[in-house]
Amino acid sequence: MKTKKILILLCGSFLSLTGRIYAKEITILYTGTTHAMLYTCSCPIESDGGIARRATLIKELREKYPDSLLFDSGSFFAGGLFDEYTLNTQADMQRTNANLKAMELMKYDALGISPDEFNFGEQFFRENISKTNLNFLSCNIQADKVLPYLIKDVSGTKIGIIGVTGVLAKQKAAGIHIVDPQPAVKAAVSDLKNKGVSVVIILSSLSENENLGLINNVAGIDILIEGYGRIKEELATKINNTFILKPSWQGRKLGRVTFSTKDNLITGQTAEQLRLSDKVSDDPLILQMLPKCFSDNNCKKEGAIGLCENPGILISRCIYEKANKIPLLVITSRDCITCNTEITVNSLKKQFPGLIASYIYFPEDRAWDMVKDFAISGLPAYLLGREIEKEKNFEIVKQNLDSRKDYYLLKPQVSGFSYFVNRKKIKGKLDLFISLYDKDTHQVLEAIREFNPEVHFLAVQTQDKFDTPHGNLEAEEDFRAVCVQEYHPEAFWDYISCRSKNINSSWWEDCLGNFEAGKIKTCARSQEAAGLLNKNTGLNKELQVMFGPTYLLDNQEAFSSKGATAKEELRKIIKR
Repeated sequence: MKTKKILILLCGSFLSLTGRIYAKEITILYTGTTHAMLYTCSCPIESDGGIARRATLIKELREKYPDSLLFDSGSFFAGGLFDEYTLNTQADMQRTNANLKAMELMKYDALGISPDEFNFGEQFFRENISKTNLNFLSCNIQADKVLPYLIKDVSGTKIGIIGVTGVLAKQKAAGIHIVDPQPAVKAAVSDLKNKGVSVVIILSSLSENENLGLINNVAGIDILIEGYGRIKEELATKINNTFILKPSWQGRKLGRVTFSTKDNLITGQTAEQLRLSDKVSDDPLILQMLPKCFSDNNCKKEGAIGLCENPGILISRCIYEKANKIPLLVITSRDCITCNTEITVNSLKKQFPGLIASYIYFPEDRAWDMVKDFAISGLPAYLLGREIEKEKNFEIVKQNLDSRKDYYLLKPQVSGFSYFVNRKKIKGKLDLFISLYDKDTHQVLEAIREFNPEVHFLAVQTQDKFDTPHGNLEAEEDFRAVCVQEYHPEAFWDYISCRSKNINSSWWEDCLGNFEAGKIKTCARSQEAAGLLNKNTGLNKELQVMFGPTYLLDNQEAFSSKGATAKEELRKIIKR
């Protein structure tokens, strides 16, 4: 995993040299979906985040960019479906109050209201926002101390910030008066334009489809920052004339977007996510008002078990006990470039702080003997000593362990594995398991084409039919594809590339080029196609591959990619 900050270029048409003289640069800092995450995350690697680190970084950035604005797009209350660190109602309320106080100390300029801000009902929401000096925004909620929008003047440029709340808030707080989001946003944008606002920013807690509806139906939205649910992608995109920003989950990173304006128009923009790593110091003022811990999870120390005493109040403290030593034997292969053991080992250390890991490497003699003795089919393999039985967390993880002689083997369904020890190595062979209906398939095919992989479709035969991730239409498409491969193998790759690019089009014949479609239709509607697809997916069944894109290299090493993997990254793995 990359530890450097992620930089995303959103617009390549920056100002000319003469234009720069008159351009104004504006910096926006933003968070969202933090769910009152007060401390660093309990992550296996990159234990980032925490409001004390965030406060320090914000101070540093404000010194560098004095006119910067700071926003939160919503879901800054604790509790609810997406709060992984929820404790109980009382503790979650305390976490929420601590988070509000910290956000006030950080001097947030505006906070968008999401349905999560009503996790504890309407009364708690009203009482606690009234105690702060923060600006709470929602154009479609009518409540005391809630503004539809805010106008900020930055170096002579008027910026309008609008909050919009998802209607799910009505289910959480029946007394809240909430109206349809889109007309409310449209009216707010119109009002801001009439007041001379040049740049309009939306702090939105709507769904992805609702946000797209806003962008397509309401003119004048320059930036939309999402703020509800569990946002997995920390990316920035542009749709029409609107830049969409996705904040970092649980506040593990701080978003920063910088844009240039000329003649009151945005002319260029960059966005990045800045890590709140252990290299960022804790702000002493935040530490002073923050309880040491709310639960044992907040008490972490290498090789020790942490207990939280008096959780959730200022006199709370962490007490540490020396952890019992638990031996962990990891069997892996130096030849396996994708065998990453760090995540699993660190995850086990969270449960068992006294874990001591040692490594042996296949096919060295001891590793080979243990692979045979323990009937291990895939690497890396993780063998825990019997000492684990005395640990209090043993019952929690017991279901994920198989008893093998003097050890417990972590089940591969939990740890995953990348290297098949019992498969014959075929140097240079590459298999690709993929669905033509996945959104990134066209880019994946373009990236991997030069390596000439054997393509396997994600279909599973059940009795007299095939099940696919996208239903019958995908099964029919797979039938046509394997028939093309059978009768026109030279056209197969062009066909699947073309179809993956236009998979929702019914004009599949256009992807055949000059080849006759009649034979493909006949084949695809016959039992011949079922036989061809069954043969195509035989390796899927053998390796139990259910998702894609997945790759099998040299007939031994399996790995997956998330979305469209860059050609350079694939080349590093395949060519190593």
